[in-house]
Amino acid sequence: MLSTSFRALATATIALMLMASCASKPKTTDTGEGAATGGDANTTPVIGTQDIAVDPQGSDSGKINGLTTVFFEYDQARLTSDARKKLTSNAEWIKSNPAFTVQIEGHTDERGSVEYNLALGERRAKSVKAYLESLGVDAKRMTIISYGEEKPIDPSHEDTAWSKNRRANFVPLR
Repeated sequence: MLSTSFRALATATIALMLMASCASKPKTTDTGEGAATGGDANTTPVIGTQDIAVDPQGSDSGKINGLTTVFFEYDQARLTSDARKKLTSNAEWIKSNPAFTVQIEGHTDERGSVEYNLALGERRAKSVKAYLESLGVDAKRMTIISYGEEKPIDPSHEDTAWSKNRRANFVPLR
C-alpha cells in the first residue's frame, strides 16, 4: 500500500512539474526607454518606436538590413578581404542595436568528417567574433556555435553549392 501511495505522489509531482514548465511568461511592453519586449519568438521585436524585422534564419535570409553572411575559402577559417568589408557593416549593425546579442554560426560544406567540420565551423565563428571585437563590438554581445555541415544553404553536391555552405551566419537574439 505504501508503494502505491508513493507512485501516485510521484506521478502527481511529475505532472505538476511538467505543467509548470509549460506555462508561458507574461508579455511586457517596450516603453521606449530600452525595455526589452517579452513574449514568444514569433513576435516582431521592437526597439523604442522602430520596428526591426528579425528573421530566425539570420543573415542567411538576406532580410536583415545591415547583417550579411560572410563566406570562407575551402578548408579555411581565415577572413577574406570581402569578408572583412562585410564584417565592418555587421559591426555597425550590432553596435547600433544594443537590445540584441548576435549568435555567430559557423558552417562548412559536406566534405570532411563530422568532427572535423564541427571544429572548422567553430574556428570560423571564433575568427569572425575576434575580428568584430577588434572593430569595437563587445564580446558579451556575441555568442558562437558551430553547425559544421548540418545546415547547408544549398544541399547540392558540387563546387557551387559547397562555396555557399562555407559561411558564418548572424542571428540576432533577444
